[in-house]
Amino acid sequence: MRPIRPPFIARDGKGARRGISPVPAVVGLAVALALTATACGSGSDSGGSDASGQSSASATDDGAGKITIPDGLRDKLKEHGIDIDKWKNGAWKNWDKDDWLREAEDYVNPIIEGLWDTDRMRDADDPEKSVDANDLSGDQGVTDPTPRAVRAKAVPPAYHANAPEAGKVFFDAPEGTMVCSATVVEDPAHPGKSNLVWTAGHCVHAGKKGGWYRNIAFVPSYNNAGRSSAEVENSPRAEIAPYGVWWGDWTQTSDQWIAQGGSTGGDGAPYDFAVIHVTPEKGGSGKSLEETVGSALPVDFDAPAVSQVGSITATGYPAAAPFDGETMYQCQDEPGRLSILRSDPTMYRIGCTMTGGSSGGGWVATGSDGDPALVSNTSIGPVSSGWLAGPRLGKVAKTVYDEVSGKFADQQ
Repeated sequence: MRPIRPPFIARDGKGARRGISPVPAVVGLAVALALTATACGSGSDSGGSDASGQSSASATDDGAGKITIPDGLRDKLKEHGIDIDKWKNGAWKNWDKDDWLREAEDYVNPIIEGLWDTDRMRDADDPEKSVDANDLSGDQGVTDPTPRAVRAKAVPPAYHANAPEAGKVFFDAPEGTMVCSATVVEDPAHPGKSNLVWTAGHCVHAGKKGGWYRNIAFVPSYNNAGRSSAEVENSPRAEIAPYGVWWGDWTQTSDQWIAQGGSTGGDGAPYDFAVIHVTPEKGGSGKSLEETVGSALPVDFDAPAVSQVGSITATGYPAAAPFDGETMYQCQDEPGRLSILRSDPTMYRIGCTMTGGSSGGGWVATGSDGDPALVSNTSIGPVSSGWLAGPRLGKVAKTVYDEVSGKFADQQ
């Protein structure tokens, strides 16, 4: 989530400010949730390349160590002075302003096989985004009293048996390797065969002062057996990522997040959501993500009023102290309202002690049909922890979702 907090010391010894910027998952923070924020373009002019989807296709290895990619993607990279072979060999680490792709149509994310090994995943930081009381003092909308803190409860392993749609999103930012939480959601263009993942906008794009994060990948049921941090360190990747590593070959967030989002405070928070289309790192069996994990959640874009929601369950992998990022947790609470600006949609808010790393994690409520549905995702929380807030999903969110789905509708 995105809180405003004091400086912290990251694992690499560098100071960083808690906010939209990702924060190390291994860092112990006493502040509220830290969320990684990444934004990708949405809306009628958002999301990307031509309808053929060529520029979003992922790169593969030809078996001789040379990377093979569609011409559309290679040309897109060349437009920005990026050589794909150099990129694979470490050029992606260059975060010079001119090389940090920002606009919605600029998203590119070539697969670098094996990049996300156990060590990199374990050491990833959580991009935090939070707010404090000062951010809310000028609210003109409706804000309910601050909820009581609800203690996060560990999800019993195997996680796949209890929350099969949940997982982690990993990515690289100027500050280092980062991590968020995410959810497998249904794809209307491919019923039963979805490759769509829902997370926070700040987990894919830096917002108004930055651009797209790099090497974005999703790991469903991360650390499915619930191993301790020490056990994870000595476990092969196949055990920590039992359902594989899935790279984002396209992602979109709201135009509002790209234009307004920030690392601290509530800027852009009511539009802090993103949809990632993923593809398996090694091709796999040809099954979709939904077929692989066995489940995907529907998304409710007719955001119900707070009075109509009995309870919401938020799921994530909190990484800031007192958590270590290896265990899946959940909070269940009756939601209240949080308004940042009267002109923006009012957000849902629940009591929850989850911290940084839980950003982007799904918020699930029971729909009118009695079945669970995704209604929000973790976006912001206070520096002191104790509550979380997430956007109410309406027309803008549905536009992002529909455009990502439609972009890959012709793929089998």
